[in-house]
Amino acid sequence: MSNLSTTLILVAGGKGLRMGAALPKQFLPLLDKPILYYAAKTFLDTFPGIKIVLVLPEEHISYSNILLQAFEERIDMTIVKGGDTRFHSVRNGLNEAIPGSIVFIHDAVRPLIDKELLLRCYNLAVEKGNAIPAIPVTDSIRQWKGTHFEAIDRDALRIIQTPQTFRAELIVKAFEQDYHEAFTDEATVLEHMKLPVFLTEGSKKNIKITTPEDLRIAEVLMQQH
Repeated sequence: MSNLSTTLILVAGGKGLRMGAALPKQFLPLLDKPILYYAAKTFLDTFPGIKIVLVLPEEHISYSNILLQAFEERIDMTIVKGGDTRFHSVRNGLNEAIPGSIVFIHDAVRPLIDKELLLRCYNLAVEKGNAIPAIPVTDSIRQWKGTHFEAIDRDALRIIQTPQTFRAELIVKAFEQDYHEAFTDEATVLEHMKLPVFLTEGSKKNIKITTPEDLRIAEVLMQQH
């Protein structure tokens, strides 16, 4: 593994509306610790010394103490105010990235990442400039064609996950572009510059927690470790 420094942009912009909870979903308890604790801890364990930049809506910044108190040891974390869209939130976070580092951009509500996934992303980003974790589609898929639904070859499809991983100079430059509604994730921002993106093997357990059912699934998966 290369010895490049690392930055984590932990994007926690969710309001938790589908969770039906008073707390923002990223701070809800999962096995007695806030959901976003687990991603931060896995990155810290994998890359000691990583710079963590937590991007939160301004009204949620006060909740960051919930996260900091979950760690047994004291950790340093840079808290950044989010923007109107994910693009603007990530851009704000990138202002704090270590120049020349490998930058991970990760959904705070994906707690079930592991060291192997992070190292795959890191190594490919060192080699190619970026790494986007993805998993195959296993369900049958149909697309609306205006008058009917038509089957799609699922072998040609991939489900995209995070952490999307980049060389800092590449992703910082990409985010100097003006916002476009087609920017659904960081990879699409890079592709808008006519640059290739490189997929790597994701993880089926790397689920995004958006509903109470997801939270229960995450609890079961964690208890199986």
